[in-house]
Amino acid sequence: MMYYEDLMGKNAIATVKVSRELLKYSVGERIPTVSEFVESLGLARGTVQNAIKTLINHEAVRIESKGHLGSYIVKKNMRMLLKFAGVRMLLGTMPLPYSKRYEGLASGLIASMENNYDLPINLAYMRGSVNRISMVLQKRYDFAVVSRYAANYFCEKYPDKIEIVLGFGPGSYLSSHVIMFHNPNVNEIQDGMKVGTDSTSIDQKELTQSVCRGKKVEFIEIEYSRIIERIISGDIDATVMNIDEANDKHVKIHTQPIQSGNLDNTEAVLVVAKENEISSLIKELVDVETVLNIQRLVLEEKITPSY
Repeated sequence: MMYYEDLMGKNAIATVKVSRELLKYSVGERIPTVSEFVESLGLARGTVQNAIKTLINHEAVRIESKGHLGSYIVKKNMRMLLKFAGVRMLLGTMPLPYSKRYEGLASGLIASMENNYDLPINLAYMRGSVNRISMVLQKRYDFAVVSRYAANYFCEKYPDKIEIVLGFGPGSYLSSHVIMFHNPNVNEIQDGMKVGTDSTSIDQKELTQSVCRGKKVEFIEIEYSRIIERIISGDIDATVMNIDEANDKHVKIHTQPIQSGNLDNTEAVLVVAKENEISSLIKELVDVETVLNIQRLVLEEKITPSY
């Protein structure tokens, strides 16, 4: 931080911090008072006032005071505010696009987030919801795509650190999970089975434990990307898997549906760190209908995925 301050100076740093805070607020919303900025940002009162004055003078924002009711944003130049806030691009992470549904989701997100702010959007593809959430919490990525099931799990575990900003509805993440068996004559989990599990995938891990409840099985830790080959070879007897991957690869494996009324594991959501100021920007950029329409066209093979 000292090196950063030496490069920029206190007033410049204050302007960056205040700009990032103002990104949270839409036109018409009440913004914090100078005293509230002082307390939350740890800045001197005069420094905060200078930062706000700088933003107003450069027409990044127009602020109107309504006396005891507080001050409100009446105009916001998002392009200018992003520059003052030092936001040069948005970085997101989502599952490896090994299924058409994921390819459609990635294509939809990229297309939907094209914007008039000259703000590039980059997606990284990463295995395991645990890994993707970790990247968001470490501030290495601005947002992550996970299932609502995984997002709820992490929101309960870290209620003050992570939040869901957008959801795309059931079926947007995957069509369903199924139990896969090596033996085509077996239709349920049995004692003594070796069952593949990937602890980096909350959905797969939790669903696997659920279908094995009450059975004496041996859990075998396997990377999700290798589970299908391991079950075909017979290294494991059963596992829980996203049926989309098997269908798209035309792999013939004996499966049984998982009886569950909870569709949270089939819905894609965007999550951000609660302290990240760009959540409102993401809501503005991402059009859910556009994303879903492009995903549908990719699934129907009417357009080529582009991500």
